[in-house]
Amino acid sequence: MGKFLELCLKRQSCRSFSERAIEREKLINCVHAAALAHSACNSQPWNFLVVEDRELCQKIAESAGIMGRNGFAAEAKAFFVVVEEHAVLMPSIRGLLDSQYFAPFDIGASVAYLCLEAADQGLGTCIMGIFDRVKIAEALGLPPEKRIKVIIATGYPKTEEIRAKTRKDIKEIAKFF
Repeated sequence: MGKFLELCLKRQSCRSFSERAIEREKLINCVHAAALAHSACNSQPWNFLVVEDRELCQKIAESAGIMGRNGFAAEAKAFFVVVEEHAVLMPSIRGLLDSQYFAPFDIGASVAYLCLEAADQGLGTCIMGIFDRVKIAEALGLPPEKRIKVIIATGYPKTEEIRAKTRKDIKEIAKFF
């Protein structure tokens, strides 16, 4: 098995973080990796807001606690708040498609790169899509038109145990012609 597949097996959704603070350099490395992700026409329709301030982290964790979910977020030492930005496509494509057509795919790729880099550095992450966007925008001073797509709780895992992944068999998800 190659190093990349080993890293994919190591990355998991962490829902139990230790008290250990995260070094700023590691957070920067995560954003750097995210910025290297492919995007349509190199539009890079993302912005990563890195939240380390304890008070702001608490506000974000509280905003993620809707519907009785994500209580573990209060343990996170940092959050990446991913904001969708306007995508600038090549004129030949822009005339055919909405400029945001590829943005969800591009953002997903960048988030994957970010989380894989975090795992490589020994950090745990949990990608969350259930949260109060309005409260987070207010806490961070974002204008209402900004689209927060996802938040990523980050910290050192309490345990180094890697859970076995349960995935569909390759025969169920792929066909070779």
